[in-house]
Amino acid sequence: RYEPTWGSLDARPLPAWFDEAKFGVFIHWGVFSVPSFGSEWFWWYWQKEKREPYVKFMDTNYPPGFSYEDFGPLFTAEFFDADQWADILKASGAKYVVLTSKHHEGFTLWGSKYSWNWNAVDVGPKRDLVAELATSVRNRTDLHFGLYHSLFEWFNPLFLEDATNAFKTRKFPTSKSLPELYEIVTKYQPEIIWSDGDGNAPDTYWNSTGFLAWLYNDSPVRDTVVTNDRWGVGSICAHGGFYTCSDRYNPGHLLPHKWENCMTIDRSSWGYRRDARLRDFLAVEDLVKQLAETVSCGGNLLMNIGPTHDGRIAVVFEERLRQVGAWLKVNGEAIYGTKPWRAQNDTVTPGVW
Repeated sequence: RYEPTWGSLDARPLPAWFDEAKFGVFIHWGVFSVPSFGSEWFWWYWQKEKREPYVKFMDTNYPPGFSYEDFGPLFTAEFFDADQWADILKASGAKYVVLTSKHHEGFTLWGSKYSWNWNAVDVGPKRDLVAELATSVRNRTDLHFGLYHSLFEWFNPLFLEDATNAFKTRKFPTSKSLPELYEIVTKYQPEIIWSDGDGNAPDTYWNSTGFLAWLYNDSPVRDTVVTNDRWGVGSICAHGGFYTCSDRYNPGHLLPHKWENCMTIDRSSWGYRRDARLRDFLAVEDLVKQLAETVSCGGNLLMNIGPTHDGRIAVVFEERLRQVGAWLKVNGEAIYGTKPWRAQNDTVTPGVW
């Protein structure tokens, strides 16, 4: 059994399926998909940093007094067809998918009993989006189903209170964040828990080691689940399962520890942007190069798309996923289940990919 210490937890061998998979799709979807302007950090940039383009966008297009919470009912997902999503994911050649079950805005894509009136069952679609996608992915594909979960929430009063107390109090993790984690694992049995957003608090505040010990010892996915390294200040690139180290991480050489490069097809944003231009999207050549480079250094590539508020995977994202899938149909043998060679970078012919 694993002890709730990093020494014990870090010694757990990573389930073999993850290294063999090599390629996954990240899906950033939430209330931020409604304004779909600038970034999925819309709320923070508008309300906290008061960045000029965001303030101007709201002043120009929404009535005075319109709050971020007012976007909730507009997150409608009327075109969301989980079977169609699953078919696109399968066509991409990906072996796993990671859906944002809750981003830093705190809105859960399932009917969480710890997120009253700020979840997809109470507000907006009035549907359990996590359950629908999990079911379709498992029924129609051989992809492993994973969930992203943000530890902190920008404007949650309980979190802000704990932060004011220099995290000596733990109201927020005990009443919101941890109960949600136990809830999604028990309910949806994800094979990846992709944690994020430590809110500048240490792992002791989040009780990350306690949760991970339960996950590895007693949870329904204890034998197959993989986790990342974002479990509190100081844990990234040091503790947990596979290392992410930073967004769009590409070390350029072989690492001694399994790692993942999470990156976006839209160069500027993880969430959907209505203001995106064609030149903002990476071409299939760029994506294939990233995949080959990442895998050659022992990493997995997690390629992100941002669906629309009404539940569509925009045509440009679908095209990129299908293009990568077409390439993998031919070249997958050189990607899946491979082991890195003794040399990673060819300085003489850098375009050797």
